Amino acid sequence: MKILVTGVAGFIGAATALRLLARGDTVVGIDNLNDYYDPSLKLSRLALLDRHPGFRFMKMDLADREEIAGLFAKEKFERVVHLGGQAGVRYSLQNPHAYVDSNLVGFVNVLEACRNNAIEHLVYASSSSVYGGNTKMPFSEADNVDHPVSLYAATKKANELMAHTYSHLFGVPTTGLRFFTVYGPWSRPDMASILFTKAILAGDPIKVFNYGDMRRDFTYIDDIVEGVVRVLDKVATSSESTAPYRVFNIGNHQPVPLLDFIACLESALGLQANKELLPMQDGDVPATYADTQALNDWVGFAPATPIDKGVRSFVDWYRSYYKV
Repeated sequence: MKILVTGVAGFIGAATALRLLARGDTVVGIDNLNDYYDPSLKLSRLALLDRHPGFRFMKMDLADREEIAGLFAKEKFERVVHLGGQAGVRYSLQNPHAYVDSNLVGFVNVLEACRNNAIEHLVYASSSSVYGGNTKMPFSEADNVDHPVSLYAATKKANELMAHTYSHLFGVPTTGLRFFTVYGPWSRPDMASILFTKAILAGDPIKVFNYGDMRRDFTYIDDIVEGVVRVLDKVATSSESTAPYRVFNIGNHQPVPLLDFIACLESALGLQANKELLPMQDGDVPATYADTQALNDWVGFAPATPIDKGVRSFVDWYRSYYKV
């Protein structure tokens, strides 16, 4: 197929594009290569993709309505994997407009382009953050998600509502994937795995919020990609509503205490961390835990990479890439 991957220079975007290329799809990737984090990492990911003859990259901003419309009209994509957007819970407290421009304006531009170009299936990134302060575990797609605790989470919930509207009004098949704490090789520098590893290697203290009383459903990147591709291949159909619309959790469904994750890093690095225990940060939640039964029922897959195996692969990549 001919597939558009937005945010293709990002962590999940690049990994997904590599998988699609490896199986023979033609991939056009777009990214605005912003400086939310060091663009050199994005360029390194693109260098991996450029080795494939079926790949083309275009620097483009999702918020540019005319450019997005022109791209779709020219390229005649069959399916779209929308992984572009402004990431990060904590950054949304400092720069809210970046989330509006990318996650709201950018998303409606993609939806309009899908509507106007008869796209067979739009798969887009939502987030576990939509569950906000929910305390019932594990998080289920049937749970209420009307109480976000960050603007980032609010934009992701808005994406789900916007997608449902386009599925209902215009018959655009859409599937949203609520990602749970993705980690692994080529991850973003603002993620805990890289922040912790960098600090441990430098002998600096690591910041451990909520005094370490945190649990995360850490999900390995290869599992995320497997889920994305399987969902992409199975076009959304109507479920609770009459629209061709689906939303699935995609997480490891095995929440890990943050201190256990740090212990895995220490083991893989052969070093002890100096932990600075701090209170909970605004916009954060104490625990995430994915119920993945719906995903498993739909495509016969649920993530299950053990945390020690995933962390070791991440550390091997980190040492190789950063030469430490």
